[in-house]
Amino acid sequence: MDRESGRALPPILASVLGWLGEVAFLFRKEVLALFKDPANRIILFAPAFIQTLLFGYGAILDLQHVPYAVLDQSRGQAASELIARLDGTGVFTRQATLVNASQIAPLIDRQQVLMAVTIPADFDRKLASGGNGEVQVVFDGRNSTTAGSAASYVSAVVQALNAARSGGKGVAVVRRAWFNPNLESRWQIMPAMIATLSMLQTMLLAALSVAREREQGTFDQLLVTPMTPLQILVGKALPSIVVGLLQSTIVMLIVLLWFRIPMSGSPFLLYFGLLCFNIAAVGIGMTLSAFALNMQQAMLYSFVLIMPLTLLSGLLTPIRNMPLVLQYATYVNPLRFGVAIVRRVYLEGAGLGEIAINFVPLLAVAAVTLPLSAWLFRHRLS
Repeated sequence: MDRESGRALPPILASVLGWLGEVAFLFRKEVLALFKDPANRIILFAPAFIQTLLFGYGAILDLQHVPYAVLDQSRGQAASELIARLDGTGVFTRQATLVNASQIAPLIDRQQVLMAVTIPADFDRKLASGGNGEVQVVFDGRNSTTAGSAASYVSAVVQALNAARSGGKGVAVVRRAWFNPNLESRWQIMPAMIATLSMLQTMLLAALSVAREREQGTFDQLLVTPMTPLQILVGKALPSIVVGLLQSTIVMLIVLLWFRIPMSGSPFLLYFGLLCFNIAAVGIGMTLSAFALNMQQAMLYSFVLIMPLTLLSGLLTPIRNMPLVLQYATYVNPLRFGVAIVRRVYLEGAGLGEIAINFVPLLAVAAVTLPLSAWLFRHRLS
């Protein structure tokens, strides 16, 4: 009925308006339900804000800081000019001035430098005679993207030096990458997936464990059983850890057998590192599960947390390129140390003594999250 004229609306128009009215009512109900809970309002906006900042600062591909070491065996004018040009770029930061070639390997092994520049003793003499003076640059190939970018910067510096010299002849760069001879990005990413994919599954399963009990209404019954909170914690954590290790095994076999990326280290040490890493991941998942009231919240909390943990793990971009505040934030991220353990054992063949420091943050995270989740099991009733 048209209110102004009092005439009935055509059936088709009335049907359309009625349909739109029902849609509008449903839309209003969903909006009210969505924004009624303060927690939902935070989840809707806070993750987008935080992840935008993380993408802007943590996922940058620009090379801003390259620590390097130099071994100048020539000590001539041309060698000094080349070093001065490297130092003057604002990208390269000289961490060490070496006296012999045996000092290069420890610096790169400990990731104190990304590259080492060696200027041979006959460098200035060859340039003075009109020939090309070769400079050897050894890169840390564990992060192929960063190593390739650093190589491009070195080439640009060398080209500028050659252009400044008369005759167009000058320096020739001989590159060599350790741990990843061909600088293949697959070698950088795929071993790290052994830890990353394991964490995704482990944390999600752990997060859903208690939330499922709450949703099904059996959580209170579980609490009144003779079992202690520690028993409940262990009984729910072990399946997630086992699944995480099985998934790591599948990923490792694909990396090793399908992509033909050779493994240099001990598989026993690798699995010990993955076990500690999965315990820390389960601790985070169980804590999320204790906070969540249902499975939907547990999944949402997990997915919101997974993105920052991945961005701040050093999986794709070096941690040293991030702002200082984010570098400190990575110390509470178990994925950072899980990726470091897997890469160093798998690609480098590192021993327990070389990676032992990475276990400290993992055990610290587990020591905080597991007791916290056990306490929440008992005190935060559904």
